[in-house]
Amino acid sequence: MKPDPHAQVLPITVAIVEDDAGVRQRLAAILERSSDFACVGDYANGENAVAGLPQRPARVVLVDINLPGINGVECVRQLAAQMPDAQFIMLTVHQDTDTIFEALKAGASGYLLKPGRKDELLQAVRDVMAGGSPMTSSIARKVVQSFQRPPPSPADELHVLSGRERNVLDLLAQGYFYKEIGDQLGISLWTVSTYVHRIYQKLHVTGRIEALAKLRGTSSRL
Repeated sequence: MKPDPHAQVLPITVAIVEDDAGVRQRLAAILERSSDFACVGDYANGENAVAGLPQRPARVVLVDINLPGINGVECVRQLAAQMPDAQFIMLTVHQDTDTIFEALKAGASGYLLKPGRKDELLQAVRDVMAGGSPMTSSIARKVVQSFQRPPPSPADELHVLSGRERNVLDLLAQGYFYKEIGDQLGISLWTVSTYVHRIYQKLHVTGRIEALAKLRGTSSRL
């Protein structure tokens, strides 16, 4: 069946999560001036967005990454779990690769630098609705460069650990339990747990098995 050329095309609904009132009003005005879009909500912080947006969802959500309280990455992570059909575009002044990837892993589909041009913003919303991943060119370049770099060796990664963290990891590798590690190093069980958490964060792993695999990878190169 051919589409009806006279059928009404509904505007793309967009919500804004931005703590700067001036920027928030500017974005809303840009959207409202175009018949292709409808701004259905604006929020000054992540907490309000997480509470309100699932009740009045939008198809596209523009999220500032540097929000007070719940930051933009965590805001997207929580909203994406409740609104699986929504598309999220980050608006930010940050260009560091870690922040970019954290946002994309949280559920963002696009990443634009502020302040952006009106036409760039509107095209990004159209692109993300068409299945694309709109990004400011400088950010796209950083993403490409990150894939072109050789991955760090396990030895390089372990250099981020402090001496005490390395001690804890070595004892974990020897099969010691947390309490036994605490007894060996003269520290509390809670302190051992804190060190282990920091080790996982620094090595970008989710548990003991992955951390020990990196340690064994280092040993095999010595």
